[in-house]
Amino acid sequence: MRWARLALATVAVLAGLCGCGSKNVAGTSATGAAPIHGKTLTIYASATLRGASRVSGAAVVDGARLALAQIGGHVGDYRIALKVLDDATVQRGGWDPGQTTLNARVAVLDPTTIGYVGEVNSGASAISIPPLNRAGIPQVSPTSTALGLTSGGPGAFPGEPQKYYPTGVRTFARVVPNDSVQAMAQVRLQQTMGCRTTYVLDDGEVDGAAAARTFEVAAVRDGIKLAGIQAFPRNATNYKPLALSVAQTHPDCVLISADTESGAVPLTEQLAATMPNVQLFGSAGLAETTYADPSQGGLPLWVDPRVMITAPTLGPAQYPAGARTFATAYERRFGQVEPDSIFGYEAMSLLLNAVERATDGGTQPAVRSEVRAALFDTRDRHSVLGTYSIDHNGDTTLRRYGAYTIVAGRLTFWQAMDA
Repeated sequence: MRWARLALATVAVLAGLCGCGSKNVAGTSATGAAPIHGKTLTIYASATLRGASRVSGAAVVDGARLALAQIGGHVGDYRIALKVLDDATVQRGGWDPGQTTLNARVAVLDPTTIGYVGEVNSGASAISIPPLNRAGIPQVSPTSTALGLTSGGPGAFPGEPQKYYPTGVRTFARVVPNDSVQAMAQVRLQQTMGCRTTYVLDDGEVDGAAAARTFEVAAVRDGIKLAGIQAFPRNATNYKPLALSVAQTHPDCVLISADTESGAVPLTEQLAATMPNVQLFGSAGLAETTYADPSQGGLPLWVDPRVMITAPTLGPAQYPAGARTFATAYERRFGQVEPDSIFGYEAMSLLLNAVERATDGGTQPAVRSEVRAALFDTRDRHSVLGTYSIDHNGDTTLRRYGAYTIVAGRLTFWQAMDA
């Protein structure tokens, strides 16, 4: 995966440039163990704000803004400053490894940084985790799902997750269930829809490849035969030859494990046209209005009945009452709620809660290592997503994914899938 290789190279470059945070006896970086001077603490939010996935990036940032606004921008005596960074470039048309590197460096070089919300994309998280880890900066991702960011074993890639944590101390947590949960939900959804043989196409990015890999493990274990697995070329001019080759394997179903920026819309359309009796499925990276809504460049309406998507966002009835209060406040301030809005809100809320606990309500010195410890000591947190804890790997204990259909160009929640 060319972008995965570039990501690792970029991490190495940044580590050499910043030289941040020597490791002390306890395994925590010296930078992370020092109190932050002054009464302003900065939280950086890095998200994709250009390209087809800009809707998800903006939703995450707006959710974070709402969480901060609801506490008046302060934790006790500390003013919390939110600084938003775009990890996308015009040239790339979406998130860019080099830009993500620069974003992480900005946070590392700011002595007031107390936390980092990001990344939206797992490939970007693979880049930003190591330098932030060296600086001891607590990081909460709203939507990065790749299993290997936190865990090893089946579905992870070689060297994961240890290669992301040069200090040996975990600094990355996420409020979204990882790809092992999505894989089990996707398998159960496909079994419910009668799939016996599935062909898997991924976009070659970290998110797409990781989700495909974990699906492969779950599918084989649970009795779904794999007709084939391959990466498709991003933004190809013509997907008909690929669709014809997939059709020759005679699958019941096809899983597209990708983000919207990959060319997933024309790929889905061509697969639907070539195989009129095959059910199409998408991973969470496609749970965006820019994939579903034709007015935003999404699928034509005739394809809608053929597509189902798994996404970590559930329907309103599956969430506690606080989620409906969140949705009302979000709509009043920012407009339509995107699936990732609630995860941006909870990522920021969790980080703010860790700051509050680590500083005794904002009355004691703010120390990154203590905020990190509070983050990983989160137990039975009552949130808009439900009650969860953060385990020692940095994963949430939430274990449900939503199954979505597309109706008249709109993502429509169908049912919750337990993993």
